[in-house]
Amino acid sequence: MENTPEPTPSSSESTQPPGLAREPEVASPGDSEGCARPLDTVPKKLCGYLSKFGGKGPIKGWKCRWFFYDERKCHLYYSRTAQDANPLDSIDLSSAVFDCKADAEEEGTFEIKTPSRVITLKAATKQVMLYWLQQLQMKRWEFHNSPSAFAATPAAALAENGPTLHLKLEQEEAELEEFLCPVKTPPGLVGAAAALQPVPAMPSALQNISLKHLGTEIQNTMHNIRSNKQVQAAEEASQSVEPPSGEQPLISDPSIPAEKELEDPPKSAPRSSVPSGPTQKPKRQSNTFPFFSDGLARSRTAQEKVVALEQQVLMLTRELKSQKELVIILHKALQAAQQEKRASSAYLAATEDKDRLELVRHKVRQIAELNQRVEALEQGHERLMQEAGLREQHVQALQQHVQLLMDKNQAKQQVICKLSQKLTEDLAEPPSQPADATNGDFLSQQERLEHLKDDMEAYRTQNRFLNSEIHQVTKIWRKVAEKEKALLTKCAYLQARNCQVESKYLAGLRRLQEAAEAEAGDFPELLQRLVQEALQWEAAEADSVGLSPVSSEYDDYGFLTVPDYEVEDLKLLAKIQALEVRSHHLLALEAVERPLRDRWATLTELVPSADLKQLLRAGVPREHRARVWRWLVHRRVQHLQAPGCYQELLARGRACEHPAARQIELDLNRTFPTNKHFTCPTSCFPDRLRRVLLAFSWQNPSIGYCQGLNRLAAIALLVLEDEESAFWCLVAIVETILPAEYYSKTLTASQVDQRVLQDLLSEKLPRLTAHLGQHRVDLSLITFNWFLVVFADSLISDILLRVWDAFLYEGTKVVFRYALAIFKYNEEAILRLQDSLEIYQYLRFFTKTICDSRKLVSIAFNDMNPFPMKQLRQLRAAHREHLEAELRELEILKAEYLERRASRGRAAPEGCASEDEGEGDS
Repeated sequence: MENTPEPTPSSSESTQPPGLAREPEVASPGDSEGCARPLDTVPKKLCGYLSKFGGKGPIKGWKCRWFFYDERKCHLYYSRTAQDANPLDSIDLSSAVFDCKADAEEEGTFEIKTPSRVITLKAATKQVMLYWLQQLQMKRWEFHNSPSAFAATPAAALAENGPTLHLKLEQEEAELEEFLCPVKTPPGLVGAAAALQPVPAMPSALQNISLKHLGTEIQNTMHNIRSNKQVQAAEEASQSVEPPSGEQPLISDPSIPAEKELEDPPKSAPRSSVPSGPTQKPKRQSNTFPFFSDGLARSRTAQEKVVALEQQVLMLTRELKSQKELVIILHKALQAAQQEKRASSAYLAATEDKDRLELVRHKVRQIAELNQRVEALEQGHERLMQEAGLREQHVQALQQHVQLLMDKNQAKQQVICKLSQKLTEDLAEPPSQPADATNGDFLSQQERLEHLKDDMEAYRTQNRFLNSEIHQVTKIWRKVAEKEKALLTKCAYLQARNCQVESKYLAGLRRLQEAAEAEAGDFPELLQRLVQEALQWEAAEADSVGLSPVSSEYDDYGFLTVPDYEVEDLKLLAKIQALEVRSHHLLALEAVERPLRDRWATLTELVPSADLKQLLRAGVPREHRARVWRWLVHRRVQHLQAPGCYQELLARGRACEHPAARQIELDLNRTFPTNKHFTCPTSCFPDRLRRVLLAFSWQNPSIGYCQGLNRLAAIALLVLEDEESAFWCLVAIVETILPAEYYSKTLTASQVDQRVLQDLLSEKLPRLTAHLGQHRVDLSLITFNWFLVVFADSLISDILLRVWDAFLYEGTKVVFRYALAIFKYNEEAILRLQDSLEIYQYLRFFTKTICDSRKLVSIAFNDMNPFPMKQLRQLRAAHREHLEAELRELEILKAEYLERRASRGRAAPEGCASEDEGEGDS
């Protein structure tokens, strides 16, 4: 591989002092060059001359540039010539795609498209273009497979993975060969041979200069001038030590690294032996190809040296011409700056205000004169525009006249053709002209057919290349996606660990605060300050990776992530809970959540099945929850739904006020005080909730309205966002899922479920039941509301909605499962409490401390098994019978009491005046 010094620019442009030499890059002989590998035994560096389209204004057009590829950075650098010390700019190929146009105006045109720009290049021939495209494809593929491993992997690991990487590159070459055959290396147009060729000529020397990078151009020019002087000195020195005529002169081998040439004394460059003065050190040449000038300095045949020097003189002459034009431009700018400087100096040198005022007046007069000149020029421009308009009108008139003449001429030609045709028909002799015309038509059609074949071949080549480009870009995209997924997993894990550490820190602060409450001094104040700082932390999460931060105030459904408790101790507990929830969510994000989302994304049609039941128990992703809930509700109420039913109920509510309307209005403001959708004054959710509850009170007059229905309807509104869907969801829960009389005046079915829960607790959790019985704790005071609103006030929103996902599909058995699972989740903590008051205080908020939803789901649907529905029905039937007997006994006692009261009458005791008597006396 040829040796090209490693360029050091940034992504846009990098400059380097002209005297600073860069070490050439020595490539290993095993480097691969892709499917377009030349037939040589030594791989070639990717470099050569291409035309780049760019510029602005009058200098916009094709500019000849020397391009060379840097394998370490996957950048394609370019400069004006191969001898320039510093590149003008670079193109990042790591995220670029390549395209070639079969219908381009000029042959050999192709494009490199990066995320920030599109670079249009042109090769000398179509073969060179295909060679560059194939090489760039392979270089990009090599970079995506090797640089990260090479940069961070030890040498031993690289030695082990080397054969694997080589095998991958060979497989990629074979795959690309299926699309497009390998292109041989164009001789003399790429690599070292191209560096030794003269720079392609441009119409104007100034057109090839990059005005955008003037600083780099000047540095390169100065460096080339110094290098040429050194070369001339070396030539003179070499002439004085000419080898004998019989000896063969040494020829520079471009394939030998420049470092080896410099280290080898017999083959060192002649210029190194030329003294440059007592205090001046010899300068080492630094350009893109350091062996280029050395090759000129080495002994060659006289004819080769003359040709090389003539080419160099021609190149320097063009450069000198362009530099002269550049100097003229800079000289004019310098004159204007000097004139401005003189005026400023005269103004500052003036000692009196009169002199300064005179200078200002002089400037004002100059400005006025310039304005007058500008006005005169504008008037002249207007006159010229008017003249141009008149001339254009005249030209249009002449064009019309010419068109008229052409029409007349065409008419005359048609007449002549008709007469000639008639004359031909009159002649009896067979004409020979039609045969010639037929031959001409045949030849033209054959020529056209050849053109079409060429076009078809060009489009076929373009199609093959684009197929190979799509194939490789797709593979690179998949590889990048895998890396991104791995980084997201690592980031989620690190964030989860950070949340766990922060949670432990806050828990430690809380325990220290509890232990230090009785102490005096500065220690409690220090703890209080640390707690305040911890509560005000804003965790700086990385939003760019798509992970919601802990510090976000509300979740996706509008609930507070950290509940705003008034008690300071509960505030700290709420912060700890939020961090633990976040930690569990992040740990399950990649391992559980993403595969679950993928399964739901593929589930287009919902059909009742065991797989669907397992998916619903695991939880529905937010983006699919509304769709799934609508399907679940429709299964429950399809026999009750009728078109326009909801609108009719709303119309009845507008026409007549329902008796429950006042109670509904009172409960609206008490619905989810920690949810922004029901506390914001401008939110539309309270109005929607009011209409849903009023419509249900007309739909089910036996219930009308019961406290707790507002929370059920609110959850349905937050998920479904549609009033009518939320209304039917409420109907499905009350009338089809929960037992009858669950929301009646006596709440019979609700009381039955509390007794069933007590039996199930005795069966599943006997230790906990005995402990609560020992301290005379009545769990129905806590759990009654769980069943009435399906945990709407108890669990955090993430776990609550998972409960509802399974509840809408399986029914009330899910509520019992989760109620038992909640007690199992906190069983050890409850068993440690030895006072009934402490137990009641803990049970009041202990459901909010549940953070690990996966653990709770596992307990509910695995640890609580077996849980047959037959057993639940039997327990309900038995307890309902006992409860109804108790209610009948209460009714009998109530009737007896009323009879005794009626038989006694309402006679007042002696000595006490009745209300009637008091009114009569007054």
